Amino acid sequence: MHGYGPMPQQPTTSRPSPATLTTVRVILVALTVLSCGLLGWAAMLRLAIVTRRPRDWFLLVVVIALNIGLFAFIMATPDDPDQMSDASALFMMFWILGLLAGVITYYLYAEIRHYNTLGAPGPYGAPTHPAPPLPYQQQHLAQHQQHQPQPQQHQPQQHQPPNPYTAPATPPTPKPAPQRLDQVRAELDELSDYLRQENKDSRDGEGR
Repeated sequence: MHGYGPMPQQPTTSRPSPATLTTVRVILVALTVLSCGLLGWAAMLRLAIVTRRPRDWFLLVVVIALNIGLFAFIMATPDDPDQMSDASALFMMFWILGLLAGVITYYLYAEIRHYNTLGAPGPYGAPTHPAPPLPYQQQHLAQHQQHQPQPQQHQPQQHQPPNPYTAPATPPTPKPAPQRLDQVRAELDELSDYLRQENKDSRDGEGR
């Protein structure tokens, strides 16, 4: 059970450098050729360990059986080459050549194809493929993206040209003035009439 912390990452298989792969291949091929195929099982063992496929393990067992049979056939032949028949010599020669060609060809083909599927080696021995994101990290990243405000897109306003076939809009009729204004106006008229009457009375009194 793991808490909310990061889960441990699975170890990833890194690809060796091209120089290392070339050196190993040259050594195994030379060992197979110099031993006349008797040590061809070494190349097949290397291939089975690298690829970890059941077919390569099966072929390793087949090569070991052929090597044991070849060694037994060589030990059964007479030490003097003159006493060996031509059929035995040809059979042994085809056995060695077939074993050499089969082991070397399949080993180089399968190993090169296997490492090509892994891709190019990363710098400083870094793994080829980055580790996949963990389920908790994916959920946290999705929640963080949902809470981020989305930028608003401002669309330019489209101005539509006036339609000549439409009737012009009639201006709104002015609303009548409120009654309060009429009342104030009437009071002002009464006040002005009163002041005129007062002035007229005062003049008449002075004339008398």
